[in-house]
Amino acid sequence: MALDIVTAVLRKGRLLDEALASGGDSAGNSGENALDSLASRDRAFVRLLVATVLRRLGQVDAALGHCLERPLPHKATSVHDILRLGATQLLFLETPPHAAVDTSVELARSRGFAPHLKLINAILRRISREGAALITAQDAPRLNTPDWLWESWVAAYGEDQARAIATAHMAEPPLDLSVTGDPGTWAEKLGGTVLATGTVRLAKTARVTEMEGFAEGKWWVQDAASALPVRLLGDVAGKNVLDLCAAPGGKTLQLASAGAHVTALDRSRPRLARLEENLGRLHLEAEMICADAVTWRPQTLAGAVLLDAPCTATGGLRRHPDVARLKTPEDVARLAALADRLLDAALDMLEPGGRLVFCTCSLEPQEGPERTAAFLQRADGVKLVPITPEEIGGLTEAVTGEGYLRTLPCHFSGQGGMDGFFAARFEKARK
Repeated sequence: MALDIVTAVLRKGRLLDEALASGGDSAGNSGENALDSLASRDRAFVRLLVATVLRRLGQVDAALGHCLERPLPHKATSVHDILRLGATQLLFLETPPHAAVDTSVELARSRGFAPHLKLINAILRRISREGAALITAQDAPRLNTPDWLWESWVAAYGEDQARAIATAHMAEPPLDLSVTGDPGTWAEKLGGTVLATGTVRLAKTARVTEMEGFAEGKWWVQDAASALPVRLLGDVAGKNVLDLCAAPGGKTLQLASAGAHVTALDRSRPRLARLEENLGRLHLEAEMICADAVTWRPQTLAGAVLLDAPCTATGGLRRHPDVARLKTPEDVARLAALADRLLDAALDMLEPGGRLVFCTCSLEPQEGPERTAAFLQRADGVKLVPITPEEIGGLTEAVTGEGYLRTLPCHFSGQGGMDGFFAARFEKARK
């Protein structure tokens, strides 16, 4: 199953979450999560193995390249992926060498690659002997980061910060929860800690659906950085708030939990259906509309608008390592243009005196500060409302000189990091 999932992502360009849900089935329509058919230990191993292959792909391929006398032929791409799985186990997962080598050879045999069995055996046995020295000599953050992303981060944040970001992406992230009640109570019950921002962070978790409080609707999974933009709207109790591009819905749940009258709009009906399920589990309410936010308009202007614009999601590579392999600079340009259209539409939906928060989970300047600057230049009657550290739990390093929110994966490094997020807040002039 791990081989099929890696193949689906790296060879067919499928998102990791989709590939995991279908066990790598290229049709993607199995109707149920194929991983559920596995024992819990095997299920966890598949997820860990696939995620580690993707996080450490540069290092793994460099080690394999060192051991291969010449590149594998194009028709042997599956053999390359089998070697990746075996090498990842040997280099990073502490799998016993005999187990990693034997299962890789047997997997190749079962897939009809008998002519390559000796090669696989020889390469992996060499990796087991020389791998530790190879890894020690590598520049891991640089190797695991595609060139275009590395160059973008160095230009935006400097090389030291870019290296810290890339280093954070190599670690398995902790599980963050937003709770409907007292964070301290749930941190104690679940064995976690409460971050300064109010998020409950768990270092060790069981399966989410089996954890205390899930079925009762006491919390939902949401990265600490993702929970910050809603706070920038201030007290939303009793206000009509539009959540544009709302799915998967963590921010909708925050708004509803805070007492807002929320309208959640998204283009994806299946994603809205999942949001509806979460609202039901949490005993919260929101109006849901399936529409394109660029063209849709409300009958009554909203008191506040939250726009979590579609983006390349490079700020979430800790949780979604496939993004680094699937996104391109062309995606940045395309999504930046879409963000411009969405910002203009969001302003049309906002009542005079209302506040608009624009955010993206991207580290790319073109999808955050550059969009904000362009919006302020072309939009009439809009002013920037600077963000202060006090609004986000005193996280001073996450507030820029312009008054934007900019979290990086290396923030909270001593506590497990956080996703990369950008947010800016605007106010529409009263007539």
